[in-house]
Amino acid sequence: MRFIQFIGKNVLRRKVRSTLTGIGVAVAISAVVALLGVASGFEQSSREMLTGRGVDLIVKRAGSGDFDTTRLDESIGPQLAAVPGVSQVTPELDDTVKLNDDPLGIRLEGLPPESPTLQELSQRIDAGHGQGRGLTPSDRNCVLLGTILARNLNKKPGDTVEIEGQKFKVAGIYQGASILENRGAVAHLDELQKLMDRAGQVSEFEIMLKPGLAGNEAAVDRVRTDIQNLTGLDGKPYHLSAMTTEQYVDNDNGIKLAGAMAWMTSSIALVIGAIGMLNTMIMSVLERTQEIGILRAIGWRKARVMRMILGESFALSLGGAVVGTGLALFLTAVVSRLPAAEGLVRPDVSFRVIVTGFLLSLVLGLVGGAYPAIRGARLAPTEALRYE
Repeated sequence: MRFIQFIGKNVLRRKVRSTLTGIGVAVAISAVVALLGVASGFEQSSREMLTGRGVDLIVKRAGSGDFDTTRLDESIGPQLAAVPGVSQVTPELDDTVKLNDDPLGIRLEGLPPESPTLQELSQRIDAGHGQGRGLTPSDRNCVLLGTILARNLNKKPGDTVEIEGQKFKVAGIYQGASILENRGAVAHLDELQKLMDRAGQVSEFEIMLKPGLAGNEAAVDRVRTDIQNLTGLDGKPYHLSAMTTEQYVDNDNGIKLAGAMAWMTSSIALVIGAIGMLNTMIMSVLERTQEIGILRAIGWRKARVMRMILGESFALSLGGAVVGTGLALFLTAVVSRLPAAEGLVRPDVSFRVIVTGFLLSLVLGLVGGAYPAIRGARLAPTEALRYE
């Protein structure tokens, strides 16, 4: 009998215990893949939204821990536009508002009528890639809804939505570059500033660089430095932070918090899975003490006994990883279709997360099987044969 067949036979010998251990590993790996997949998907959606708009730099207030609550004076915009290398500056005010019974709130963006982002959304709707029409500079109390938000609210062009106690007419419904964008809404900047009592304030400036500069790392760094060194008329610095889209996503507190929570919860599940694996393998070694003694007596070396026990542990962990990954993909797809999660949870899980799940299952198998393997290899044949 081949060595690998011998390992498989040992695993299948105690079907109930092996099945229960595999289920424990599957639950742990499904938690890892699902939670890390959701966190990774949120990060990817944020990146897609910014790159889809052609944004090269994002200017925020330096030192702020929460990007969503930072405020800048809108009057800085002309100075940013005068920085060498800058092609277009778009002031933007973001806020989270609740519509109907949505427990999480939605992202409402305020953009000036002449901004490239709002013009592109409006042109896309007018070209038939959406419903209704785009926003015009003369529109008052009008809003554009993303496709996912409009579906969840059951709204169509011409309907009204109430935001912070004020009624807005739905002018059109757009199809954005990411599911995060499609779960949001867009209004005119001045109307959102008035609605939120933030006259003259914006959350950030989105910068587009002149053609040819975006891929030039040295040129981008020069523009970033020039922006961060801007001062007011009194000579005091604005304390600005200019970030590329990658830096912005990597430093976003919400994304980092989602990742940290995913890893913390996954770690608890992995520890529980490792304890279950350790218990199973120790029981297996104790029950087969005489059998291991016979194997040692007929010439099996310590290393081969260790490979056998570790092989059984890896077989259980890999089996659990296959089932757990399939379960995570199914659950992620189901949750992404729920109205409360649609637009926040992507239906797909990245290949990098799946590979991470399988690598962690191997670590789990190693942790759960190492001590039993060492214990089994150290058994002396005479002592093992006397064991009852």
